[in-house]
Amino acid sequence: MRTPRSYHHGNLKRALLEASLGLIRETGPGAFTLREVARRAGVSHNAPYRHFRDKEELLAAVAAEGFERLTESMVKAAKSGSGALDQLRLSGRGYVQFALSFPQHFAVMFDAPGCFDLYPQTRAAGERAFGTLVHYIEGCQAEGLLPKGDTRSLALLAWSMVHGVAKLAISGQLPWRGTAQVLEFTDMATSALALGFTKGFYSRPL
Repeated sequence: MRTPRSYHHGNLKRALLEASLGLIRETGPGAFTLREVARRAGVSHNAPYRHFRDKEELLAAVAAEGFERLTESMVKAAKSGSGALDQLRLSGRGYVQFALSFPQHFAVMFDAPGCFDLYPQTRAAGERAFGTLVHYIEGCQAEGLLPKGDTRSLALLAWSMVHGVAKLAISGQLPWRGTAQVLEFTDMATSALALGFTKGFYSRPL
């Protein structure tokens, strides 16, 4: 006689997050159901509701974890920078490194249907990630490498470049498959952006 799967699990929330990532790896964030997540986690179909109201809240938790890891990756990469501009450039490498290391999180953060602004934890994690980039822009401004003011537009410009590289990389649209080659290309792109900053090509507010 089979024993029904119960609510009990050593770490149910973590198990659900891991099962979610496995499902997203195979189907993307669009074809996502709590029932299938529960099946993969080895618990009853009602068990996810102990932690999440619905699938949107579970996806929001995955996104929040992703933004936290993104911030960590950017900060870690930037630590080896020799100055503000180098830290800004290296934070871009950290951004792409995160996307390559956690493509399922990246997909949920930016491609999942719905609006994560409704979830305070996810919104706060996203703001911290963007605030980290703003911090490096402000460091460049403080050193006179970027014009004062319009910090957000400059941050959006830097974000757009590395985000585009990351999206192309994880979707297989770049001619390289190895992480090292993608990161070398990222370094080339961010160095070009840094050169543009220092030459004043982006000095006018949008």
